[in-house]
Amino acid sequence: MKVGNQTIATEFIFLGLSDVPYLRLALFTMFLTIYIFSLMGNALIIFIVLMDSTLQTPMYIFLGNLSFLEIWYTTATVPKLLATCLSDVVTISVSSCIAQYYFFFSLGATECILLAVMAYDRYLAICSPLRYSFLMSVQVCMQFSALSWIGGFIAPALPTILVSYLSFCGSQKINHFFCDSDPIFKLSCSDTFLVEALGYTCSSIVILSSFLLTMSSYGHIVVTIIRLSSREARKKTFSTCASHLTVVTIYYGTIIFAYVRPPAKHNLTMGKVVSVFYCVVTPLLNPLVYTLRNKDVKKAFRKVLAQKRLLLMNINIHGEFH
Repeated sequence: MKVGNQTIATEFIFLGLSDVPYLRLALFTMFLTIYIFSLMGNALIIFIVLMDSTLQTPMYIFLGNLSFLEIWYTTATVPKLLATCLSDVVTISVSSCIAQYYFFFSLGATECILLAVMAYDRYLAICSPLRYSFLMSVQVCMQFSALSWIGGFIAPALPTILVSYLSFCGSQKINHFFCDSDPIFKLSCSDTFLVEALGYTCSSIVILSSFLLTMSSYGHIVVTIIRLSSREARKKTFSTCASHLTVVTIYYGTIIFAYVRPPAKHNLTMGKVVSVFYCVVTPLLNPLVYTLRNKDVKKAFRKVLAQKRLLLMNINIHGEFH
């Protein structure tokens, strides 16, 4: 569509991570493998938490929420990433691009808030064990989970509305594998100062406030652990939150680098590489660190497997009698 001498874009073309054929094939194989394992791992955690009544506690309800979130978080971006590895021309309509922008940032904001809430949960469990069941009941846990989702989806709403009013003309090529903020702004022929400033402010507030709350909780946890008299008690207590801290460090480290900085300082090539970590790698680490390091989850998984095996045996026995 033309307005004056400018052509208004109706769709964009993703440039992806690389234009080297053999490298793109290798990346496709790697990302598809990670994506499949991420979906399977997070779905398994949700299944175990739902099936085992002993895991119906705040810590595991939060974990189930995080796994459910990660499934949608990766699905918002990875399919297009895989497509750019297989095809030279991968397009997306402007309206679909804006929708992807909104859901990516909504789910990202929800994860920030949820990670902060999970750190607060661990802080209460370790630093106030006698009052924990009163302060963090299942009902309170569900309220915190709901507020995390609501807050996450409200945070990028206004920037998204402003993005929807931008006009896009000239080049239609997005130098990325999904509709991230900076690549979109670079394609706009409208004044993007307000939406960039608002997006930067919203991102910084959500990311930094969640990060500071998370680090504050862990700071109190470390102090409490140091005060524990027994070396074995210190080791056991720290191991309960070490896995959470691993995910938090990688996730916050990459998103702070990507979004908590002046937009003019952004390097698109570096941004694409860094975004792979929070879009692809972190959602896989979540099920890995929580299941491999957590005895309760492994015990519940073995219990579910035993129940399924027993059910299959009963079906076979009844089948033979009939």
